[in-house]
Amino acid sequence: VQLQASGGGLVQAGDYLRLSCAASGRNFNRDAMGWFRQASGKEREFVAGASWSGGTVFYADSVKGRFTISRDNGKSMVYLQMNNLKLEDTAVYYCAVKDNLGLYYEAFLNGMDYWGQGTQVTVSS
Repeated sequence: VQLQASGGGLVQAGDYLRLSCAASGRNFNRDAMGWFRQASGKEREFVAGASWSGGTVFYADSVKGRFTISRDNGKSMVYLQMNNLKLEDTAVYYCAVKDNLGLYYEAFLNGMDYWGQGTQVTVSS
């Protein structure tokens, strides 16, 4: 199983980025997929999660209204559209997969099964 995240970069506050994660190695169509981030010196935290179909999504309070998670099961991809980026969004962003339908928020908090390598997002003032 491989998860390849991309799309990070250096942007200014108020800008936007779209992260992509390509999944391979198995069929992920019945798995929850999510994004997490880890800022320097801090613990990794949940950002957004999507159920197996993408029909149910969850967000951390800090990104609600600014970030949107989506997935394309035909392409085994999950995306994170990040708008109105803030300085505090600076972190390494990881995509992750859980062998779970992902219909409940707790599924994303109780440990994911597969992790990508991370992509750096830096927001400057």
